[in-house]
Amino acid sequence: MDVNVNINGKARWIDANTTVEQLIKQLDLANERIAVEHNRIILEATQFPSITLKSGDALEIVRFVGGG
Repeated sequence: MDVNVNINGKARWIDANTTVEQLIKQLDLANERIAVEHNRIILEATQFPSITLKSGDALEIVRFVGGG
């Protein structure tokens, strides 16, 4: 069964029981420096494997870009 989550303001269907860590890999962001907000709470990277996404969850994923 798929669940509907909101990622950066866009609805997306993902597999049930997908963790934040798995989603990051699916989005090809695993090697990026990112910050993830889950339902308005900023997550530590150590939490990514333990949080399973549910239908209606909202995520904001931001990549850090260097420059100067």
